[in-house]
Amino acid sequence: MQRLQRLFIIALFGAIIFVGNLFLPPPLNYLMMVVQAVLLALASLFIHRVGAMYVGAVGGLLTALASPSLGPFTFLFAFLYGVFVDAFMAVFRVKGTRQGANRNRLMAVMALSTLCIAVASYSAFAVFPDIFAAQGITYIGLFLQRSPMLDMLVLFMGPATGVTAGYATAYLWNKYLRHLAV
Repeated sequence: MQRLQRLFIIALFGAIIFVGNLFLPPPLNYLMMVVQAVLLALASLFIHRVGAMYVGAVGGLLTALASPSLGPFTFLFAFLYGVFVDAFMAVFRVKGTRQGANRNRLMAVMALSTLCIAVASYSAFAVFPDIFAAQGITYIGLFLQRSPMLDMLVLFMGPATGVTAGYATAYLWNKYLRHLAV
């Protein structure tokens, strides 16, 4: 794929992630997680090994600049999500070719990467502050209160969102985008 085409895909997908995170109110922007997952997976299929990481970095950086209060966390988790997607794509050997992409492997990749980022971000905002408080370590309490219901919701919705995104990505790739692969 040409260098300019790669930059265009990275900029376009990163901007879509940014617009979804910035302009939708907080309950609705979490529904954009599926769209973000699909864009990261497509970026990884188009740009092998580093596509999702670059798109996550661009989307995270734009979102962090627009809302600087939790900007470092926003950038870190968006970038880390892209790293997880690219890493699991390499582990499961998912490739976007003209013949198509393996749907089941793509669903597994997205389920695992979404579970990992859900657990990582939930741990940073709920589990670790709870552990710090139990140890008597002072911290800033602007984070979530931990609850068993929220624990189960994170552990269920992470893979469910990932499976949905993996299926949507495989459908889009195999039906419409596989002919664009270079």
